[in-house]
Amino acid sequence: MLLRTSSLANLSIAARDGEIGNISDLLFEDDTWRARWLVVSTGSWLFGRKVLLPASHVAAAKPDAPSIAVDLTREQEENSPGSGIDLPVSRQMETSIYDAYRWTPYWSAPGMAYASTTAYPVFPVAPILAPTSAAAAGAVTVDGTRGGGRGHEQPSGDPRLRSAKEVTGYYVRASDGDIGHVEDLLVDGSNWLIRYLIVDTKNWWQGKMVLVTTEWIDDVSWTDHTVQTSQARDEIKRAPEYNPALPIDGTSGSPT
Repeated sequence: MLLRTSSLANLSIAARDGEIGNISDLLFEDDTWRARWLVVSTGSWLFGRKVLLPASHVAAAKPDAPSIAVDLTREQEENSPGSGIDLPVSRQMETSIYDAYRWTPYWSAPGMAYASTTAYPVFPVAPILAPTSAAAAGAVTVDGTRGGGRGHEQPSGDPRLRSAKEVTGYYVRASDGDIGHVEDLLVDGSNWLIRYLIVDTKNWWQGKMVLVTTEWIDDVSWTDHTVQTSQARDEIKRAPEYNPALPIDGTSGSPT
């Protein structure tokens, strides 16, 4: 079953020895629409800092479960290079997080299994090691500079990683005109693939919210705050209507 990304804020992240925090955002690749990172707000535990967790290394998200498990300790997460991260996220920062946990990065293992409904990938969890000088130099601090202080070259961030929270509210444009705006995203909690945009068409097709598959999305403009599809408006009208009271089949987009 698919989950609204806005509903993930109700799910906490459970480490081996206690809760870490709640999901505040997903960072996804704009070419594959696969969420790569969970942004977790730690609340009072780490004084409101945000931490990054690889989506491929957490248990499946279930709509009836209050939390998602991750095979880490709170101390490991507190000492992670991804603790206190600010956006954008550079590839150097991604690498340093995976190196710290001795996990295989997603870009190095395209065949790596993702979380299922019963289990999640088992990788050796090692104690946090001091980052290498290269990793430390590439780390992004809260002020946006590389490790080593102000005045150093700023990382550009991975241009493919996008924020689910950011794209919510963007205008959606068809090949022949505006459609509406992104109300929410639907993500498959078993493999963290974003499958649909929930598009509110009330300014064009009054009272309707439709499911637009991410396979139809050609471009996301972060400058213009728009999502572009090559489909015509009539094709969008034929897309499945979204009903929040009904669960959605992740393959067809139809209510189950």
